[in-house]
Amino acid sequence: MAELDKKRVFMLAGHAQCGKTSLAEAILYQSGATTRWGKVDEGNTVSDYEKDEIERKSSINASFLNCKYKNYSLQFIDTPGYLDFVGEIIAAVRGSDFAVIVVDAASGVEVGTEKAWEIIEKENLPCLFFINKLDKEEADFSQCLKDIKNNLTKKAASLVLPLGKGTAFKDVVSIIDSSKKDSLGAEEKKGFEEFYSQIVDIVAESDDALLEKYLDKGSLEPKEVLSALNRAVRQRQLFPVLAGNALSGVGIELLLQVLTEVMPAVSDRLPLKVKDSEGKEILVESKADGPFAAQVIKSIFDPYVGQLSIFRVFSGKISPNSTFYNQSQKTKERFSQIFVLQGKEQQAREVVSCGDIAAVAKLKNAVTSDTLAEESFKVLFERLVFPVPTYSASIKPKTRQDEDKISQALTKLTLEDPTLRVSRDTQTKELIISGTGELHINIIIGRLKERFSAEVTLGRPKVPYKETITKAAKVQGKYKKQTGGHGQYGDVWIEVEPLERGKDFEFVDKIVGGRIPRNFIPSVEKGIRKAMEEGFLAGYPLVDIKVTLFDGSYHPVDSSDMAFQIAGSMAFKKAMEQAGVVMLEPIMNVEITVPEEFMGQITGDINSRRGRVLGMEAKGTKQVVKAQVPLSEMFSYASDLRSVTGGRGSYLMSFSHYEIVPQRITQSIVEAAKKKEA
Repeated sequence: MAELDKKRVFMLAGHAQCGKTSLAEAILYQSGATTRWGKVDEGNTVSDYEKDEIERKSSINASFLNCKYKNYSLQFIDTPGYLDFVGEIIAAVRGSDFAVIVVDAASGVEVGTEKAWEIIEKENLPCLFFINKLDKEEADFSQCLKDIKNNLTKKAASLVLPLGKGTAFKDVVSIIDSSKKDSLGAEEKKGFEEFYSQIVDIVAESDDALLEKYLDKGSLEPKEVLSALNRAVRQRQLFPVLAGNALSGVGIELLLQVLTEVMPAVSDRLPLKVKDSEGKEILVESKADGPFAAQVIKSIFDPYVGQLSIFRVFSGKISPNSTFYNQSQKTKERFSQIFVLQGKEQQAREVVSCGDIAAVAKLKNAVTSDTLAEESFKVLFERLVFPVPTYSASIKPKTRQDEDKISQALTKLTLEDPTLRVSRDTQTKELIISGTGELHINIIIGRLKERFSAEVTLGRPKVPYKETITKAAKVQGKYKKQTGGHGQYGDVWIEVEPLERGKDFEFVDKIVGGRIPRNFIPSVEKGIRKAMEEGFLAGYPLVDIKVTLFDGSYHPVDSSDMAFQIAGSMAFKKAMEQAGVVMLEPIMNVEITVPEEFMGQITGDINSRRGRVLGMEAKGTKQVVKAQVPLSEMFSYASDLRSVTGGRGSYLMSFSHYEIVPQRITQSIVEAAKKKEA
């Protein structure tokens, strides 16, 4: 347990461009883990090492880092801030014991800050805020602190007093170190005492005995405050706020002190609730001498070693060349070498134990979320839940060589990124790639080219329209052809009727008296089915039709399987001319979650997309709008919603049913189909 007391495992989160990677580099440099201070603008950071991250000067993947500070071991995860890569934050939360949310001193709480806080809140993680870039001209620490309290948590309390504002910013003073107070000016002393009083008030409330002493004496000893502060942070009764400037290193030493002296250690982590082999809930405690149990939180495809499985150890320890059991896949696996990651570098370890985040190469079956444990320790960690993709595009290979590479490349990328989905539309025959946003999909396309030398063209997916009939019709289909020798003869009478939506197709044989031989009846059905696939109005498949074969005739020599297929097809096409064919479009169930101030814009937008609002309900501080909208109107919705709400809205979409397309839209679809055919 003494070893676990000295371990800190945390994540850096926040809005894009708030300075998370710069803070990570400052921590590495200040602690002595690196001898060169990496800069995002120079493209030489340890954290952002992928080519696309260096080019964009922004994190895309979660990056795993480690360092030593004094006699403490720190492992931390630098996560991306763009909402398109929210899956990386979800994985990082599972591997972390607490979070550091970075906030831009000029911009305050932004949409990425809110999303990070929302995920961290859901997982009940302790959290520290670091207000960064205090040297910017428009930086305002007081306003930023107010922003955090108003928009995220009232329990935020500053542990620092900034000296100077904007370009005059010089340093930060620790509120819990009273020795610095005497050197301050009158106004600064006032601010110091105000912040200190707020901290004492909060920490006193976290302990009944301490509260009694505080009420009795009116003050607490610095040692008591520090001890109570640690407890209040662990219990999420207080969220410390620090500040500084990651690029110049101001405030980094104090941050390291708070990370090690105030924030929770691995030994402080509450036991994890997991399921045993019978589905019963049990607890996994943070113990170095307990049975080995870990969870894969991320998979990476390294160009040199293949698949890397990154896992967090929650109990016990493991060494290289030892076996373990994948409880999720029910298979035995073997670790060869074990690494701790430092960005793209892999540092070999002789042992990894409780609290460590480590990586192992070339596991046969392990995927993200899998539980790795001793075979006798029958535990299953709760699987990570990633957001459902909301943005889709069709992809086509540019060349035949690209086509051969795409399948394998996409399989690897989907294993690496659980927010990415790949499917093939059975009706339109298109390969569809789906993700969390347009940026996400563009990054994936870039990686297909960069990593796998596969180039593709992106397009808008085709809508899987269908056609159906609105009234019944009776027709004859007769095929007769004489060309010398055996001819072709098939004669059928059919009746077509509309079926209930979703029933697809029903074929009824009412032939009596051998008017058509039994062996030709399946041929008639085959010809009708083929004609249904070809469509009538715009080439989309016909559905929800009942066809009754009730009469016909045959020739003892000239009738054949093919003749009756053609006769069936002819009869069906003839019937379509009388049966009132209409087009059907897929209607989607949509749940849109937005802050209340956007409700008017959202409902208006749904109406403009031919949608119907079904209802609304409150969900925390937000509103959920439930609606049904045609799929054809939803392809750009992810980008549009983000634009309207400043990124603060989200939505889920699932298939509901098919409905008849309005006549004016049917006309444009039919015209487009004819134009394409021509």
